[in-house]
Amino acid sequence: MSRRIALSVVAGVVVLGGAGAFALAYAGDQDKAPVLAHSSARYTAPAGGHGGSLSFTTEVTASSGVRSLKVLAWPEKSELAGKPPTAKEMTEVESADCTPAGGHTARCVYEVAVPAADAASSPRGAWHVAVLATAVDGSTTLDHKAAGFTVR
Repeated sequence: MSRRIALSVVAGVVVLGGAGAFALAYAGDQDKAPVLAHSSARYTAPAGGHGGSLSFTTEVTASSGVRSLKVLAWPEKSELAGKPPTAKEMTEVESADCTPAGGHTARCVYEVAVPAADAASSPRGAWHVAVLATAVDGSTTLDHKAAGFTVR
């Protein structure tokens, strides 16, 4: 191989390597999708003349900040098991209340009362909580089974 060709190859490798390193560094600086942590759900059945409740909590972290968290509880033995809700469909469901928890993290809580009539007509067994987390920059994370609970 001639010296001129070898120098051209080395220069090409240096240029491509530099461009690749720049692309990786730039990508690392971009906002990432929200991250969910410590998700849990608690269901309390109505009893003794008192209504029940469902509560869901999670921590959401997004580098641009947290805009919203949408929450949908669904029974495992339903049509959603075969065709979970899409992100677009999730934008139409109820929102959790999110409060800053330090840095780019928010603690989100969703609570809803469960009247005895609703509990009586609800399917028994395993249920899941689907969530759609949206960051200020518009990036989203959809988790169809962020937490679970059982209706007895």
